[in-house]
Amino acid sequence: MKTLFTGGIKSGKSRLAEVYILEQAGNIKPYYLATTEFFDDEMQARIAIHQQRRQDLFVTLEEPVKLFDAVQQCQAPILIECVSMWLNNLLYHKISEADILQELEAVLQLKGDMVLVHNEVGLSVIADNPLARQFVDLSGKAAQLMGRYCDHVYFCSAGLKLKMK
Repeated sequence: MKTLFTGGIKSGKSRLAEVYILEQAGNIKPYYLATTEFFDDEMQARIAIHQQRRQDLFVTLEEPVKLFDAVQQCQAPILIECVSMWLNNLLYHKISEADILQELEAVLQLKGDMVLVHNEVGLSVIADNPLARQFVDLSGKAAQLMGRYCDHVYFCSAGLKLKMK
């Protein structure tokens, strides 16, 4: 089963996704695939909060670029935290949109239980620079792709989840 948690930054989606996959996994220790590359102290502080919250409840993998390879290795339910940062990383590394979406679709076609976390970034004004617009457009296409493949989709806001599918 595949499940998507989407919502704005600090909407509670990561915490809700963590609780969800732990409940779904039962006695199996799920994987936590962390995709964030950090380049500054503020991002490291954000990562530390996530690390502290998950403690030893997960088997943690860190892979900022090769999502398919990392997911393919997992033999238990997996939480991908987060797809948005993975997209950001690939744009930074100048990977084409077509290649990014192709890899994401390949990940979504893999067997096994998977929970994906994704920032909803399309509910704001149109960005004033080409790179930001490219990210928002790619993010929206990725969200639509995940929405098609996922069995369940939750929109998160104010620490609450609303089932969309």
